[in-house]
Amino acid sequence: MNGAELLVKSLECEKTDVVFGYPGVSICPFFDKLTGSDIYPVLVRHEVNAAHEANGYYRTSGKAGVCISSSGPGATNLITGIATAFADSIPLIVITGQVKSEHIGSDLFQEADIIGACESFVKYSYLVRNAQDIPKTVKEAFHIAMTGRKGPVLIDVPVDVLLEDGYEFNYPETVNLRTYKPTLKGHSVQIKKIINELSKASKPIIMVGGGVKLSGSERDVLEFAKKHNIPFVSTLMGLGIGRDDNPLYIGMVGNNGSKFANKAINDADCLIVAGARVADRAVKQPDLITKDKTLIHIDVDPAEIGKNAGPNIPVVGDLKEVFSELNKFEDKFDFSDWVNRINTYKMTREGLKESTNLYVDPKEFVYSLTKRLKDDYVIVTDVGQNQIYACSNFVSLGAGFVTSGGFGCMGFSLPAAIGCKMGDPDKNILSFNGDGAFQMSMAELSTLKQENLNIKIVIFNNKALGMIKEYQHLKYNNNYTFNELNGFPHFEDIAKAYEIDYKECHSNDEMENCIKWLLKAKKTCILELNVDRDAFTCMNI
Repeated sequence: MNGAELLVKSLECEKTDVVFGYPGVSICPFFDKLTGSDIYPVLVRHEVNAAHEANGYYRTSGKAGVCISSSGPGATNLITGIATAFADSIPLIVITGQVKSEHIGSDLFQEADIIGACESFVKYSYLVRNAQDIPKTVKEAFHIAMTGRKGPVLIDVPVDVLLEDGYEFNYPETVNLRTYKPTLKGHSVQIKKIINELSKASKPIIMVGGGVKLSGSERDVLEFAKKHNIPFVSTLMGLGIGRDDNPLYIGMVGNNGSKFANKAINDADCLIVAGARVADRAVKQPDLITKDKTLIHIDVDPAEIGKNAGPNIPVVGDLKEVFSELNKFEDKFDFSDWVNRINTYKMTREGLKESTNLYVDPKEFVYSLTKRLKDDYVIVTDVGQNQIYACSNFVSLGAGFVTSGGFGCMGFSLPAAIGCKMGDPDKNILSFNGDGAFQMSMAELSTLKQENLNIKIVIFNNKALGMIKEYQHLKYNNNYTFNELNGFPHFEDIAKAYEIDYKECHSNDEMENCIKWLLKAKKTCILELNVDRDAFTCMNI
């Protein structure tokens, strides 16, 4: 075998069934040997979307997403997608072609030091110097990406290594990395301290973050909350773990969370943070969550514990392992009075509908749509006002929720939605986009059509960069600059160009019929919402 064949065979050993990529001279040997493999290649229209699609693929399949590009600009185009995955702890295997080994460092045509460029936002990176090292490298890369705190791993392969011939294939059965030993099992003394603290608490609350999803510990955490009747809130990345029909679920916390969820956090005397970073979007003032309360922080990454707020009880370990141990304790507590008190905080949904009927109220649209969605749906949001409308008005009744939380990458939704659909074809995928964000990735409509996928696309069109305009309203005394999009393009014509069904919703009166049309659609469709350009999310900056 040559290096390219070794690479394909190694991916097959990791049960890779789809790769997202874009060809180029330095990676062509790989795509040549992909012919005849069971691995299905998806041709993206821009390399950054290969990373976003691999990101979405993991979110629904639970398998590491694989994205591939050529050297130079192909590799550097991947960088934003790699950083997006790193910020949200999404496991990617990123494979880039490279110029010939002997020319590395000579500024050859389409050469880029992709390893140096990505150093700060990959878990690890490899420059493969010898084809015989490819199987071992791939085995280690998947292990690193999928264990501990998950994240992207980069493999850079010079073209001469891919063409290097004469090797037998031997794939390692195990991985033993002396310097990489993530702590999975929480310390028993620290876990016992959590139970002891609950015995003294009267107002405990759990904050569930994206780490709960990543570790597959949703059931374990919910079992723990139910056993002791402990209320819980979610961060943006934790949306979808709690259901609105669960009396213990209070809602989303943070800058754009509900007032009652934030109040519950402030009033609690014991806060258990599970798989959340205590970052600014969830906790604007970290000092508040340590004041007059015991802070318990559970995370697989020791670097996150104490980074933004010092816990009284730190627990390093995989959440599934830790909560499995917590659920073994026979101690049982009941905080019904506290739950009842929190439920009185909840306010009715007042003032969501706009007084005018000249536009669609985006808050009411999200509420009316999501209250009909069960666990066969996944919502994928972009970044900007559409993300805030989505997370602040999302009715959680089983639908999944996918977004770019840590990096806030515009242009994320459509390619990530494609990846989600490839990861689980049985799911109904809803892609939320602003008119600005959609234009960053709408070329992926071609990928979507080529793969014959059914995705429901919603465009919140206010003919402006709405979040920037809102920020200028709040911070720059309504000095609106550099945010107008002038109503172009005409999305109906874009839909026609790609032979996609299209409908426009002009007002609240039309909303009900448009939602029914969207949900009944059997193939890819675009619903454009005519949103007031002066409609604001009322974000808390």
